Amino acid sequence: MTTYPLLSVITFLPIVAALVLALFLRGEDEAAARNAKWLALVATTATFAISCVVLAGFDPQNTAFQFVEDRPWIMGLRYKLGVDGISILFVMLTTFLMPLVILSTWGVTTRVKDYMIAFLVLEGLMIGVFVALDLMLFYLFFEAGLIPMFLMIGIWGGRDRIYAAFKFFLYTFLGSVLMLVAMIAMYRMAGTTDIAALLGFDFPSDPMRVLGINVVAGAQMLLFLAFLASFAVKLPMWPVHTWLPDAHVQAPTAASVLLAAVLLKMGGYGFLRFSLPMFPEASAVAQPFIFWLSAIAIVYTSLVALAQSDMKKLIAYSSVAHMGYVTLGVFAANQPGVDGAIFQMLSHGFISGALFLLVGVIYDRMHTREIDAYGGLVNRMPIYALVFMFFTMANVGLPGTSGFVGEFLTLLGTFRVNTWVALVATSGVILSAAYALWLYRRVTLGDLVRTGLAGISDMTPRERWIFVPLIAMTLLLGVYPRAVTDITGPAVAALLNDYHASLPAAPADAAQPAASH
Repeated sequence: MTTYPLLSVITFLPIVAALVLALFLRGEDEAAARNAKWLALVATTATFAISCVVLAGFDPQNTAFQFVEDRPWIMGLRYKLGVDGISILFVMLTTFLMPLVILSTWGVTTRVKDYMIAFLVLEGLMIGVFVALDLMLFYLFFEAGLIPMFLMIGIWGGRDRIYAAFKFFLYTFLGSVLMLVAMIAMYRMAGTTDIAALLGFDFPSDPMRVLGINVVAGAQMLLFLAFLASFAVKLPMWPVHTWLPDAHVQAPTAASVLLAAVLLKMGGYGFLRFSLPMFPEASAVAQPFIFWLSAIAIVYTSLVALAQSDMKKLIAYSSVAHMGYVTLGVFAANQPGVDGAIFQMLSHGFISGALFLLVGVIYDRMHTREIDAYGGLVNRMPIYALVFMFFTMANVGLPGTSGFVGEFLTLLGTFRVNTWVALVATSGVILSAAYALWLYRRVTLGDLVRTGLAGISDMTPRERWIFVPLIAMTLLLGVYPRAVTDITGPAVAALLNDYHASLPAAPADAAQPAASH
């Protein structure tokens, strides 16, 4: 394994490129805008190439953190980075999507340099979340990522962009304040902010009374709830999901892609990195609560999606429903469940990103996202209709696509723990088919009756090439899921072994608990 600081390179290369743009690129003419886009594309492509080097040197059988960088930072804290089988693929997802996102912005003409700077800074901060191995460093990356997304929505968003930007910022920031308090408490208890060291620390779990309330699992439960306040909003979980549809509707297309494909995954990643391994008894106590919140989210938001007239809002509610499967899988706390949760997050990154890009393709032509404004696009845009059909099928979990594998594994893991929750959650598969096929039929099939659509053109070569890698990854993971599970499996198994060993009276076959009826 190389000792070169590759993780620092892929974290800060986009940010350095943003600084170059800010300091050395002058003017707002067409040439300056083109140069800004090309520099952003080159920087993000180089970041992806270096992340591929990290993946090539990663050993899945080694469950310890790899490519570790550890040096003094400030106030006794450490600058510590590293990846394991749980985080490495989220880094790859981020760097894989960024060049495609930059390509999708090629038609933007307003404050292009600033737009590219925001994307480059956001990429570095998102990668930092997945590689940080110090509590305060994690919190810094986690919270700083709000700023460029806030600016993207507030500056380049739609008519109600200011309202949506502030709602996004306040929801996610206020939830994270409790997490910061919990991190300070963890430092006071353990004497360290090193995440690797905290994974082995036994936080107190004796029952205690707080404000006259009996707290089961004691300090662990209080810490768990503080982290839950942040991760539940970021994921988002029902009922703290209401910021997401507004943010998606008002955000520009490229920002919506990153919001759905990467930023939401930070909540699921947080549950795996902090909640399950550091607060195992509290996680076990909260499992039924999380289960039913997730099941309600899957059914409720799927029904709400059926009632939408805006394409972006429908896909946003679809994202909330799909993230419900993630929390089911995580808190099932067994191998298929957690493997499925990670798989679902990665799969959703490709599929939801593609769906938002597809909405952007026709929005750029017609400047409306209203479903009723379309119909019969297959007559004028056959390639678009074909690509839209593919990702619609992937979104509903068609076998052979990555969407099927993630949902199947999470439902299998949930079924082994609670069959009633699994039964309710399975109904979401039917509902997702209902709203997704309803959307597809209304937008693409039938006669071309809207006079304004008579001159609409099919996807350009640039737009087609953007979807090729997304189609390839959706098919690859659908027919060869071991591309993911071979990397995540050993790390997940180690996490679950430690989790179940930390529970009182852990069963002999803890990693595969029997189903409850």
